[in-house]
Amino acid sequence: MSKETAVYTHGHHESVLRSHTWRTAANSAAYLLDSLKPHMKILDIGCGPGTITADLAALVPDGHVTGVDRAPEILDRARAAAAARGLVNVDFAVADVHALEYPDDTFCVVHAHQVLQHVGDPVQALREMRRVTKPGGFIAVRDADYAAMTWYPPSEGMDEWLDLYRRVARANGGEPDAGRRLKSWALRAGLRDITATSGTWTFSDAEERAWWGGLWADRTLASAYADRATEGGHATTGQLRAVAEAWREWGRQEDGWFSVLHGEILCRKDV
Repeated sequence: MSKETAVYTHGHHESVLRSHTWRTAANSAAYLLDSLKPHMKILDIGCGPGTITADLAALVPDGHVTGVDRAPEILDRARAAAAARGLVNVDFAVADVHALEYPDDTFCVVHAHQVLQHVGDPVQALREMRRVTKPGGFIAVRDADYAAMTWYPPSEGMDEWLDLYRRVARANGGEPDAGRRLKSWALRAGLRDITATSGTWTFSDAEERAWWGGLWADRTLASAYADRATEGGHATTGQLRAVAEAWREWGRQEDGWFSVLHGEILCRKDV
């Protein structure tokens, strides 16, 4: 496997899209929103089903948003999401963040949410993002940090989930603890005007616990991640069933609480 490529650990099973389609600009890109202007031209990398992309398009009514993803099959869903909202200032294309097919200085904002943790060479990805950003424009990146995720009550099964997920992701060529590394990667990519922040998702009430625990239980058993865990020799089917039940058991706990930490960088390209 070359350093420029990595396997997308999750795939696009329904249990994965259940969380991806929940994402909005408000809950996943709040650190960027104050920098947006109505005329801006935006590139949304790793757009998936396009919910964040559509929100960005609505926020730049006089501009344009292009959503790109390496998986062509997910783009039809993204197009449908934009069409359902009547958005005409958005389009979608297949692209590889390591080698973007756009001229230098094309976009006012280049955005990537939960992308760099899955790529083989995040520094090269950031160099490409910088290249296609206009002088004075913004590179905006947000990634979770799995080692920093925390929950209550304690659960040996969920401890096993975290260890397993990190092993599978790294075997696929990614870096699951990307959030803490974003600033370092940006500096190595030649970016200097960097604002580094963090944000969280928290799941605690009964509905949130059932949703978050349920989707991770299903993902553990039925997604591409499950296949890669077993085929790679990281876990048996029985071990995956035990991890899935640990997720469901956590979701049933009245005092259950789970927090996802994200690293964020907002970088301004030199004029």
